Amino acid sequence: MSTPTTTVLVFSHRPEVREAIITAIGRRPAPDLGRLHYVEAETVADVLSEVDAARADLVILDGEAQPTGGMGVSRQLKNEITECPPVIVAVRRKDDRWLATWSQADAVLVHPLDPLAAAETVAEVLRTKGKPVVPA
Repeated sequence: MSTPTTTVLVFSHRPEVREAIITAIGRRPAPDLGRLHYVEAETVADVLSEVDAARADLVILDGEAQPTGGMGVSRQLKNEITECPPVIVAVRRKDDRWLATWSQADAVLVHPLDPLAAAETVAEVLRTKGKPVVPA
């Protein structure tokens, strides 16, 4: 029996930011969750295409992405997609957490990313807002 995977869409215009997010979270953020499959998006159009096609179980957005930041993209997704997957926004400063709240994100990661905190945040969002990945 194969373990189901969860597709995580990671958006940033900078490949090194996408890589940092993926590396911090890892392939399996918690023992009770299945493996994660990452899809990288460099543009907002890529994000919208993936979410519109319902190919993402979780979306992680770079709040500092250019020209459109992840917070604006998060708010757009939450307001325009009927069955929007959970969204996590990665911000540069703890003081920017309020902006992530405005963006309607389900959770926030703060750079520099702590691998334990990042994995725990992703696991919690998947458990509470995402679809179940491994039968109990």
